[in-house]
Amino acid sequence: MFLLLLLLFSPAGCATRPMPPRSAAGPEFAEVQVIARDWHTDLGLPVAMLGPALAGLADKFPGVRYLVFGFGDRGYLLDRNPSPFRLLRALLPGPGAILLTALAAPPEAAFGADSVVRLPLSRAEFERLERFIGDSLDWAGGRDAEGRLRPIGEGPYPGSVFHASSVTYSAAYSCNTWTAEALAVAGLPVAASGVLFVGQVMAQARKAAMPRRAGGA
Repeated sequence: MFLLLLLLFSPAGCATRPMPPRSAAGPEFAEVQVIARDWHTDLGLPVAMLGPALAGLADKFPGVRYLVFGFGDRGYLLDRNPSPFRLLRALLPGPGAILLTALAAPPEAAFGADSVVRLPLSRAEFERLERFIGDSLDWAGGRDAEGRLRPIGEGPYPGSVFHASSVTYSAAYSCNTWTAEALAVAGLPVAASGVLFVGQVMAQARKAAMPRRAGGA
């Protein structure tokens, strides 16, 4: 039923931001990890390479080495026991949320090597990706006494929290659409249009990783 309802919405009409021209990636600066988590995808970034805004999100997690970001429907994510009605409501446009998970070990240790694709990025690509994630957070949503972005709820895993997102979630713009668009905005050969499912994202990520691993980006 859920998949049928998803297919009733056409992602082709989803508004996406302009993509940068694709060219040679340039020298490797950092890696992004594309992570499959059940029915949705996340992006893992090394804390040591982050700019001040996103790196500041790691301050409350001692020893963190990677920050993992995932997008979803705010009401559904914050509901500990979502009802079928809540699931259906998530198909309609509504406020989004970012699930932030802090990891002290590589994502492969947390999610399994088969669930992670590593993509080497140039500095420019990494900065565009980081900016996309930063723009997806609602920085006007409130800050704590230290000036850090205040979470809107505890996450489902140890070391995870929810932050408000400035992006609207809908059946036409899901967690997997967000992940694909983030990679496309970075400048990778990934298409976000028509993306609904995990397999679509991971297949494109693996294809994009092949020439980079071979040194032919």
